Amino acid sequence: MHWTNGLIQLPDRSELQGAVAMGGDLQPQRLLSAYRCGVFPWPHGSCLLWFSPDPRTVLLPRQAHIGRSMRKAMLQTSYCVTADQCFDQVVQACASCRRSDQESTWINRDMISSMNTLHQMGYAHSIEAYDQGKLVGGLYGLCLGGVFFGESMFHTAPNASKICFVVLLAQCAVWDIQLIDCQMDTPHMARFGTQHWPRHRFETAVQQQVGRTTRMGPWLLQVNAVAALRILREGAGPTH
Repeated sequence: MHWTNGLIQLPDRSELQGAVAMGGDLQPQRLLSAYRCGVFPWPHGSCLLWFSPDPRTVLLPRQAHIGRSMRKAMLQTSYCVTADQCFDQVVQACASCRRSDQESTWINRDMISSMNTLHQMGYAHSIEAYDQGKLVGGLYGLCLGGVFFGESMFHTAPNASKICFVVLLAQCAVWDIQLIDCQMDTPHMARFGTQHWPRHRFETAVQQQVGRTTRMGPWLLQVNAVAALRILREGAGPTH
């Protein structure tokens, strides 16, 4: 896989931890090739950088930890959770979301355009939460074989993005999507029981999983918030 064609490869110990290359573009085929190698883009200002962190933060859907307060929120929620109903709105909301650890968004115009193209191709997906018809939270990412590569999430109402994430975990368990790539370690993801894998272990797992048949879009969820808790507690066999 020659995703690095035309890029400048960086030394293993670059100043930006996990950065492995710079340059190139965000054309869909380059993006797909990069993700299949466990590499993701992360624009920094006018510079397009490509990352493969070591260690890599991952989550196994069947081993996810759903805390007591989160279980209560799932059981009591009135949010309507769907998939692939407003992908562009979710990405735009993620781009507009202010984050304390970032001076500006990395989801720039080119990234938004490329993600929308990948969505139209059937690879990129969103999970969204509505409250009385209003979009109040969501997440998006790419699915290749047995891996969901998480990109970003947002919320404007309590627990909205977390509920979307738990529903995603349960749906991945049902569909036998075995690995969630969380990219970087964050306290938000750590609450769900993330693991930190050495880069070589992650790359090996990705190579094994991306060769499987990809569940293309648009996605139609088979679980709701209550069913998600049952599935993650009891486990679920794959369906096709």
